[in-house]
Amino acid sequence: MAEDRPLFIPVILGTARMGRMSLHAAQLVTGELGQYAGVETDLIDIAKIPLPTNDAGEAIKQADFSAKMNKADALVVVSPEYNHGYSGLLKHVLDSCLKEYIHKAVGIVGVSAGPFGGTRMIQNLLPVMRELGLVTIFWDGNFSTVQNLFDASGRLQDPAYLKRTDKFLKELVWMAKVLRYGRENVPRE
Repeated sequence: MAEDRPLFIPVILGTARMGRMSLHAAQLVTGELGQYAGVETDLIDIAKIPLPTNDAGEAIKQADFSAKMNKADALVVVSPEYNHGYSGLLKHVLDSCLKEYIHKAVGIVGVSAGPFGGTRMIQNLLPVMRELGLVTIFWDGNFSTVQNLFDASGRLQDPAYLKRTDKFLKELVWMAKVLRYGRENVPRE
């Protein structure tokens, strides 16, 4: 692996809701990830991706999002739980790319107003990640009772989440390195 080339690991904010508390969680994850040596990151807000809704899949591929997914060595998806699932818009955006994801790591961060931190959403999103060709890490990020975790300016109120986030991100970075090495050095037969 080219050690001089940093890993690119964008964070995808998977909701377009107004007043979304998951924005704070996505900003926290992006900020923490950006502190890792040899890692570049970018916060991608799906609310700002101009995708049509009169078609789907690769037919509506948006050039900038596709280029970022192609460049990515791994992804983080931050999503609130929508009635035990994820948002339809997140699925619509993810489905606009396919080959860009193959053999890349993904970590999922769930956000919820309740005590489970989006675990039900994560369970439902895991098979989608596999079908897209992404390799899920075995740690999840969970932000429970999110309305109490951040102040009005988005500052984290419970520092215990930093340790959990670090554990999650270390696993993701490790997997990103391993999979990049594999994509670049191990021929597929």
